[in-house]
Parts: sequence; structure tokens; C-alpha cells
Amino acid sequence: MSLSVGILGATGYTGAELIRLLHRHPRARITYCSSRQYNGKSISQVLGFLRGSADFVLEEFDAQAIVNRCDVIFSCLPHGAGMGFISEIIDSVKVIDLSADFRIKDEQTYASWYTEHACAELLAAAVYGLSEVYRSEIAGASLVANPGCYPTSILLPLVPLLREGLADHSGIIADSKSGVSGAGRGLSLSTHICESGESFSAYKVGRSHRHIPEIEQELTIAAAAPVTIEFTPHLLPISRGMLSTIYFHTTHDEKILRDCLSTFYQDCPFVHVLQEGFPSTKDVRATNRCIIGLARNQATSRAVIVSVIDNLTKGASGQAVQNMNLMFGLPETDGLDSIPVFP
Repeated sequence: MSLSVGILGATGYTGAELIRLLHRHPRARITYCSSRQYNGKSISQVLGFLRGSADFVLEEFDAQAIVNRCDVIFSCLPHGAGMGFISEIIDSVKVIDLSADFRIKDEQTYASWYTEHACAELLAAAVYGLSEVYRSEIAGASLVANPGCYPTSILLPLVPLLREGLADHSGIIADSKSGVSGAGRGLSLSTHICESGESFSAYKVGRSHRHIPEIEQELTIAAAAPVTIEFTPHLLPISRGMLSTIYFHTTHDEKILRDCLSTFYQDCPFVHVLQEGFPSTKDVRATNRCIIGLARNQATSRAVIVSVIDNLTKGASGQAVQNMNLMFGLPETDGLDSIPVFP
């Protein structure tokens, strides 16, 4: 099988990461890329690191061209910007959306955190693309809502434990740190090197980060009970990488918790549960891996999990390619079997 692939919004960080991953995919080729800002330019003119590797021309959105030339589309457009485009092509082309537009199932919840939903009729058809948790649903989907990076780092460790009743679903705390690329490629003062370099800061403290409803939706499904979390994101002075430290109450010992995670992910090539120690962001840099370490504090009856991912790969474009592989019955590791960049 050879897949023809298109990318909407190809010049942002997630679009560029998709191009990097798809370039070495054995069964996929890029046949269409759009960019409103750089329409008509060669991709290598905009992303200089692609010189000598990719030389296609960026185009305006054209529904008929997509239908004629693509089997699947990755939408890397900002929240709210891709809904109308997706509605025009979804009957003919499979879509993996990297924005939040189809992650949240409740229309009113989406509206309260983002904006009014312009394509609410598609929400029921969209499958949440947490690859290891919803494999079978993704395999039969036409529209996949690729998870956010923070949710991926938090859900992968917690979902199996909540499903098995090994973690108390009340009082969960997630303390997460992301590299600066998580803010996107657009210019902002907070991500300027003079502001973020040699510094470490929290942002959107309290119940204000837009990933909260997505995280709580999936934890509630896993626990079969309403879940409200305390989530605090931080900005790390690194370009890519994400580390989440998660705290929850449990009456079960460390071995039971670790065995649950190891069993759940035993056939998952990208999720690794450490038998001892804790991971670092360098362990997953530029890969589709999630590495999990855990411990339990007997004095507080609280367990601590540390999970790491690359926010641009497993947290975005890598998981999107993984979902594409699942949707088309391809080996899950196609295009994704890289080892970390070191140092």
C-alpha cells in the first residue's frame, strides 16, 4: 500500500515535524501541502532545513485537489480554523486533526473553553486519537482528534490505573513541564529567548489551561466516575520535550501499580514502563516514545508517576502518524522507529 498524504498548515512546528517523519515513512508520500501565509513558495524556502530533501510547492486550500490527490489529510491549523475545511472533505478523505476542535465531545464544554463549534455534527463521529487506548476505534475511523501534548503525557500513565480501580480518582494532581515549541511557531514575548532562556516558570495556574476539559473527559471515562484534576503547566527553557509529575492517592503497593501499567502496555512499542528509576526528557527527544517511572510514598499513601514524551512527536505529529498507520492497517511503527537524538 502507498498512501498519498496532505498537510494543512504545513509550516508550523507540527507540520514541519510531520514532514520530517513522513519523509522516512516506507508507505506514505506527501502529495499536497497548504499554507495561506506562504502560498506559492517552495517548502524549502520557508523551512530551510528541508533543502535537498523536500521541494514541493505550498498551495491554498482546495477541496477538490485534496480529494483527487490524497488518501488522508493532517490538519495542523489553529483551533477553530480547520473546521470548515474538514467538513468539505471528510466524506471523501480520512482526516487526522491536530487541533482541539474534535477532542471534546460536549459542544457546550468546547464553547466554554474555545469558541462556538461550527461543525458540531461531526463531534459524534470523531474518535479521540490516544493510540494505545483507542486502537480498535481508530482503526475504523474517518476522523481522528489527535490528543494534546499535555493530555498524552498525563493520560497514558493514568488511564490503565483508573480502569482497574488502582488509583483514587479524586485529588489527582498533574504538574507538567513543556519545551518552548509547545507554544507554537508564532512570535510572542513569553517565548522570546531573553524571556524564557535560563528561566523556569509556571503559566495558566489554576483552572485556566485549555487542556483541562480534554484530560478530565478521558479520565472520567477511564474511572467511570467524574474526575476533576489540579493541573499546572510550566515552561522549560528547552526547544522540545515534556515531563509530567502526577500525584494520586492509592492503597496499592508499587509493584501492583507497575504491573498494571506493564501489562496494559506490553504490546505497545512506544510506551515503556521502567522497573526502577525515572526518565528524563532526553530519553525521548525526537521519538514517539512515552517512558513512565513510578514510586509510592507509604507515609502519605500517595503514588508519584513521572512520564516523559517529546511534545512535538508523541505529543503531536508522531502520534498523528501512528494514528494514520492504525487507520490504514499499516504496521504501527512505520516511519516512527527512531532512537532518541543524543546529546
